[in-house]
Amino acid sequence: MRRALSATKQTVSLLACVSLVCLTMAARLEAGTPAGQAPLSPSKLSAADTELLEKIQRRTFGYFWDFAHPDSGLARERLRSRHTVTSGGSGFGILATLVAAERNWITRDAARERVCRIAAFLARADRFHGAWPHWLDGRTGKVIPFSPKDDGADLVETAFLMQGLLTAREYFRRDTDGEKRLCQAITDLWRGVEWDWFTRGGEALLWHWSPKYGFEKDLHIRGWNECLITYVLAASSPTHPIDPKVYHAGWARGGKMVNTTSYLGLRIALGRPEGGPLFFAHYSFLCLDPRTLRDCYADYWQQNVHHTLVNYRYCVREAKRRYRYSERCWGLTASDDPHGYLAHRPGLRDNGTISPTAALASMPYAPAQCLAAARYFDGELGDRLWGPYGFYDAFNLSEGWFADQHLAIDQGPIVVMIENYRTALLWRTFMTCDDVLHGLRKLGFTWGPASP
Repeated sequence: MRRALSATKQTVSLLACVSLVCLTMAARLEAGTPAGQAPLSPSKLSAADTELLEKIQRRTFGYFWDFAHPDSGLARERLRSRHTVTSGGSGFGILATLVAAERNWITRDAARERVCRIAAFLARADRFHGAWPHWLDGRTGKVIPFSPKDDGADLVETAFLMQGLLTAREYFRRDTDGEKRLCQAITDLWRGVEWDWFTRGGEALLWHWSPKYGFEKDLHIRGWNECLITYVLAASSPTHPIDPKVYHAGWARGGKMVNTTSYLGLRIALGRPEGGPLFFAHYSFLCLDPRTLRDCYADYWQQNVHHTLVNYRYCVREAKRRYRYSERCWGLTASDDPHGYLAHRPGLRDNGTISPTAALASMPYAPAQCLAAARYFDGELGDRLWGPYGFYDAFNLSEGWFADQHLAIDQGPIVVMIENYRTALLWRTFMTCDDVLHGLRKLGFTWGPASP
């Protein structure tokens, strides 16, 4: 009885603390914190720029269409992969497939058939409390261990996959037998994920669970990073939702993820003052529309615009001479580099490696700077940077190195975020999902009509 009363007091104390933080942050937002720059309207682009964006999107989409695993339809991890497919990257690939259907690069029926094949494969693939592993065998659906003790569920990769599936469910809403069957198949997968089980009775979601090692990796999903969408979907589940306190205490750490320090003249509301790798501004916002999204911790449009501009300013002000960066050659995020793989970001995690996905997938946030990078990648580096499915993963001019690989998790955001800049297709579609809107309200988010 005493333990129960103590737990109740702790919960009340936590919620009171969170409420105070939320009130403080709301006051700051209402006091006139700038919402960042609005995107340059695509209608103002030159014909050449429009053609370039179309070329980049279409060639990059080939990674998910022509290079998809022939049995499962899922995305291979990277160009040299044979049968290793990636769950999160496949979610990005599903979104790219919707873009392709909308732009008539493929037919709507062909897109639906591909997503149907993927959904059917996922239904019989290895799952652990409803969640998929990071890597699967594209022939059998059996788990391929990603790392020691990571041979089971990966909740974050599951979230990346599920946002793609849910967006497809909202896209394929025509009154036909084929689209109805697909919607039902996706609903069954969605309802099967046991998000609440991954709290282990605690105050945060855990990233991994292994049938051999259980929760031994003990990696709590805490902000700020790429994982906001995991908490949004966990709160949105119609069958296994988390309590809002898990979001506030676990993800937001009782408000401790808020940053109050400026860097290069800008304050990024959440996370490190200098910003993390730019995929933090991409993965959770491929579908979740940040344009008017706010909660008591941040204005998410401002968060992503400032994150992008800090990354840009660092490259052209702080590291330009050292690494041959410029106003056209910038963009730090996770990718291959001359020495392996690294989540590149301003500061010590910068070794001169530029990843095209960093700038290209930031197109909605800083279109002028991102377009300049796109022109440079194509016009100045094209002979060395173009691969069979869009731009190669990365390059390092200071070391004279160019990657020879494409990675699913880097290729997908290029197609998706350029499309969100051009038409907001994925943002508009995902934000019609009633479950997601319910989950956002439950967590205290607000949003309104976004400018076209």
